[in-house]
Amino acid sequence: MLMKQRLLELLGIEYPIVEGGMAYIGDGNLAAAVSNAGAFGQVGSAGRTLSDFEQQIRLASERTARPFGVNLPIGEHSDPRERVEMILKYKEHIRAVSISAGNPKPYIPVFKEAGLPVMVVVSTAMHAAKAEQAGADILIAEGTEAGGHNGPAELTTFALIPQAVSAVSIPVVAAGGVADGRGLAAALALGAAGVQIGTLLIATVESPAHDMYKQALLTARGEDTTMMERSVGGVTRVLKGSYIDEVLAFEKTGPTRETLYPYIKGRRTVSPCSKVNWIRAMLTVDRVLG
Repeated sequence: MLMKQRLLELLGIEYPIVEGGMAYIGDGNLAAAVSNAGAFGQVGSAGRTLSDFEQQIRLASERTARPFGVNLPIGEHSDPRERVEMILKYKEHIRAVSISAGNPKPYIPVFKEAGLPVMVVVSTAMHAAKAEQAGADILIAEGTEAGGHNGPAELTTFALIPQAVSAVSIPVVAAGGVADGRGLAAALALGAAGVQIGTLLIATVESPAHDMYKQALLTARGEDTTMMERSVGGVTRVLKGSYIDEVLAFEKTGPTRETLYPYIKGRRTVSPCSKVNWIRAMLTVDRVLG
């Protein structure tokens, strides 16, 4: 319980629950709602222009007086320096930064020198140890049940957590497949300091997700998710559908990342917040359905 208390103190929260830094969905309104409930909301920077990212940080700070954070997926952008500078600009409003999808080592000291605790998303115990050595304050150990991009090792959450906890001496937050008090209790029993939740929050009133996305989550079952991008060394959990069937069929032909890219980025997909009639869509989703 010492690690749980450390997590609560570092983030300034009542409950050991962190909102996942979701692309598109993690806006300022949702982050503020999560923080106002006593957990730790996060504004996601992925899928946003720099100006929109700033707008969402400002919105969160206007709608809550409680601590919130931001997520920086450093593998998502060719040069994250502008987003780093934006975070530093609003360091008085932001409690902590989570870093994902890349090597956090160059960025951890930058944020810590600004007085911002750093959380790092990891998918193996080895990466957990390296992140701690690089100066991380909190680790988010994400198992393969998580929606969206996952680590290639494909360790399940409750196999990963005890390994990560044993490898480090800082708080470990369990992520992937956690959706209720039972999941939280199980994570704490394995030594985690708390949990991160993403998919569950997509279906909330405060979420900006399209109603069709929310309804798809509410009617789906646990077996209704699958993995894509394995053919090019990636692992992404998504909701099954006709579009995903088409992508998986194309993956069987042995595409390169360049030829697969149009299927998974932009040209044939839409934002999960788009007000359009969804005929084709790729929805990232956690394995907590049903």
